[in-house]
Amino acid sequence: MNHPIRLVTAFLGLALTALSATAADAWSDLTQPGAIVLFRHATAPGIGDPAEFKLNVCTTQRNLNDQGRAEARQLGQQFRNRKITVGAVLTSQWCRTRDTARLAFGSDVVKDEPAFNSFFRASAGISDAQTAQARAILLRWRGPGTLVVVTHQVNISALTGVGASSAEGVVVRPAADGSLKVLGSVTP
Repeated sequence: MNHPIRLVTAFLGLALTALSATAADAWSDLTQPGAIVLFRHATAPGIGDPAEFKLNVCTTQRNLNDQGRAEARQLGQQFRNRKITVGAVLTSQWCRTRDTARLAFGSDVVKDEPAFNSFFRASAGISDAQTAQARAILLRWRGPGTLVVVTHQVNISALTGVGASSAEGVVVRPAADGSLKVLGSVTP
């Protein structure tokens, strides 16, 4: 009975080491020309948006809490510490994505891009069209520097097939077939 437990323990240890290596490698991928990272906004408690949600009125939306603001600042610090050149920062028009981007990278480089707006409650036709538009933006990116996109979990999942936790970034590179190859993830 001891033998299977040792095998499982060894396997889990190798899996955790592989995950750590992938995360480290993903940060280094962001130093390469034409790099792209899709960040989910930092921590904003809750799910979706309140019934009275208005796009340009932050008080009607879920917003970053203290933890989320700290995560956003740490995210920007990681880029500075690692000397990753940011070529552009695109965000959805939701306040929590804008705030994440501004706290991390400064207000002067952040640009709204509606293609990265949440479609959490949208119909499949709308979400498919919006995902195609977002994918086209990503596939055109050549740099210089890294393209940083701050968006929502539903958008990241639609573009990459993987989910992201609050403040987590999924590093991608355009593939020859027009898809996005997932290279790994990064966190503050």
